Amino acid sequence: MLKHVQLGRSGLQVSRLCLGTMNFGEPGVGHQGDWTLDIDQSRPIFKKALDLGLNYFDCANVYGLGSCEKVVGALLRELCKREDYVVTTKMAAPMGRGPNKGGLSRKHIMESIDASLQRMGLDYIDQLVIHRHPHGFPGVAHPPIEESMEALHDVVKAGKVLYLGASSMFAWQFCELQMTAERHGWTKFISMQNHYNLIYREEEREMNPYCAATGIGLTPWSPLARGILTGAYKGSLDAGSTTRSQGADKERTRGLYRGEMDFAIADRVVEVAERLGCKPAQVAVAWLMSKPEVTAPVVGVSRVEQLEGLVEAAGMELPANEVTYLEELYKPVVNLLSIGSS
Repeated sequence: MLKHVQLGRSGLQVSRLCLGTMNFGEPGVGHQGDWTLDIDQSRPIFKKALDLGLNYFDCANVYGLGSCEKVVGALLRELCKREDYVVTTKMAAPMGRGPNKGGLSRKHIMESIDASLQRMGLDYIDQLVIHRHPHGFPGVAHPPIEESMEALHDVVKAGKVLYLGASSMFAWQFCELQMTAERHGWTKFISMQNHYNLIYREEEREMNPYCAATGIGLTPWSPLARGILTGAYKGSLDAGSTTRSQGADKERTRGLYRGEMDFAIADRVVEVAERLGCKPAQVAVAWLMSKPEVTAPVVGVSRVEQLEGLVEAAGMELPANEVTYLEELYKPVVNLLSIGSS
């Protein structure tokens, strides 16, 4: 069973793993449509997650262009009481071609939260996460950060959202948002969902220490590097062995992971897993959870047995020599935020 901990400096208790829901929705719809599970295929995973003590679910309006939120909301309402789960959704990514259908303007924030609540069939969202900085998406309006922060505060005060979180941005940008909220007496963020795993560790320079020092819970996305750290790519992005790694998602993976040591590190994950008698995915998650600033990695699964393995990993403790072995090959890579592709 998963343990539960407080998320940042809040009273919100969440499980030590968060279930990412990008691949639940309507097959064929959205950028992940070629590996999406429908509601009936998703139900056993949600049921097992709840049975194992996982109470933390991460969603976004852009996943399946809204279909993910519909499935996630329907399954949570069906399987448990409202007080027994914590659900997050994200906004900022464009939801259509209209000039006001993306970003973090007051208009889009207000319209997006109402649309998400309607799709999920809920009266409130436990945590609303801004998918990127207010100026993080090209092609949409970049409002003054005061406009975004006040609008986010207003949806909290309206009772539509209980807590706020943020996702990938520069540490200085996150600090500026927090300071702006504090200066005006607006709601501050309690979590940061950043890009962090064994082959992308640039967040160790500034964001992770900042969050640790200020009591922000880290809930990293892509803990398995989109399958690279599970061995799904067999040493090359052109050698994918899963539906996801063979489909359109491969190009997204290619854009995120371009370090010269990526596959050498992945090979070490496989090697350590063999020595410890476990799966490579378990080693990758156990490494991430060994970092004291990490609260709950956001993991994605397509089968019940994958979820069971990751829950087991949450209780693993890697030997210190194996941690050193896993980390010593890392070489600095381009910070993806600097080229706009995180």
